[in-house]
Amino acid sequence: MAFFSIIIPTFNSANTILDCIKSVLDQTFDDFEILIQDGCSTDNTSEIVKNFSDDRVVFYSERDAGVYDAMNKAILRARGEWFYFLGSDDILCSNLVLKQVYDMLKLTDSNIVYGDVNIVGNNSHYKLNDRGLYRGETSINELFDENICHQAIFYNSTIFFEDHRFYDLKYPILADYMFNLSLAARQKFLYIPLTIANYNVGGISSNISDTHFAEDKWEKIVTYFGTSLAKREFYQRKSLIRITGRSFLKKKEFRYAFKAFFIYLLLKLRVK
Repeated sequence: MAFFSIIIPTFNSANTILDCIKSVLDQTFDDFEILIQDGCSTDNTSEIVKNFSDDRVVFYSERDAGVYDAMNKAILRARGEWFYFLGSDDILCSNLVLKQVYDMLKLTDSNIVYGDVNIVGNNSHYKLNDRGLYRGETSINELFDENICHQAIFYNSTIFFEDHRFYDLKYPILADYMFNLSLAARQKFLYIPLTIANYNVGGISSNISDTHFAEDKWEKIVTYFGTSLAKREFYQRKSLIRITGRSFLKKKEFRYAFKAFFIYLLLKLRVK
């Protein structure tokens, strides 16, 4: 068993996959496997990957239903203690990253550990921290507005296998965001002040909206978090929670509607 499973979904990634893989193989920490999950690329992605004469690099190519389906397939094949997902056009920011993360993981009991990423490209739509990185320590309240970058997060493998949790293909662009929201309701996220990767903002999630995610987001938040949303820190969310209750009513999901309105009333009473 490797310590890290580095999962890289690819499709026609010939222009970038070489640098991506090299950034992992150049790490000073070498207890990892690299799983390339390819969606039947029609360029020479496979030839580039197969030129790496390293047993830690494993290549699979098969049809999939998008990037999250590819990631789910790779999860089932992964054997590492910790999983990390790297875009095929992204790179680890230095050859010390995995060693630094390893040292920190050995000191924590958290199952989700995240750092920062350096945005490559137009970062005008991203909230950067005081070091010019995306996005620093993120509270639950902040997570409701903006996701933690996938390339900044390390997940303990038990999250996927013990809880049987995978990426929901209903959300073709933001399944990782929905996944993180579901985890944040019951898991401790640990922030480490370390830059993990150079993240290329030219990816699919930078350019296309996910309508299913937008429609479901607050219904899922109410479902996941329940009455823990009745804390003072979430007071400004009360109108959204009330609107969500109405949405549940229209769908005749009365149990969740009651929950949403109950949270709304608790928030109003808390201020009084």
